[in-house]
Amino acid sequence: MFLAVSSAYPGKKKQYKPCKELILYFHDIIYNGRNAANATSAIVAAPEGANLTILAGQFHFGNIAVFDDPITLDNNLHSPPVGRAQGMYIYDTKNTFTSWLGFSFSLNSTEHHGTISFIGADPIMVKTRDISVVGGTGDFFMHRGVATIATDAFEGEVYFRLKVDIKFYDCCDDILKPAEALYNMALHVL
Repeated sequence: MFLAVSSAYPGKKKQYKPCKELILYFHDIIYNGRNAANATSAIVAAPEGANLTILAGQFHFGNIAVFDDPITLDNNLHSPPVGRAQGMYIYDTKNTFTSWLGFSFSLNSTEHHGTISFIGADPIMVKTRDISVVGGTGDFFMHRGVATIATDAFEGEVYFRLKVDIKFYDCCDDILKPAEALYNMALHVL
């Protein structure tokens, strides 16, 4: 008996090269009823019968938290922040620790100004996971790519730190430079 195997994509896969890369850290301190002064996130929805200061049992299913976390260039919570991570995570699976993330990095440092928007599933128990970079503003105008996130540290259910390795594969810099040059020439003519 002869078995034929074919592929719709013969040969090697195309390797894409990022047009821009960043590695940042964000630090999340969830409100637990006793840490209001330091908390950077809070549970805003919980399953019936649960409260808003303790994550629900059963893999936290049904909890929704919003956050406004500091972003640093290194893994030290006390390093000067270069921006804020703002958004939400939703614990959406009953049989494992998984969340759905929707958030933005709002950067305002000497190196970067603008926002980067992220969205995607976060299978928390996996060492590294990819989420989509779906756009940006300022220095990151219309950038798209992939962010590889890793839980860099955690302390119980109160604190965690994520390392975010961002690779942009669609940078509009090349498109904007000619348009910006034309705009600047028009300003000089007027």
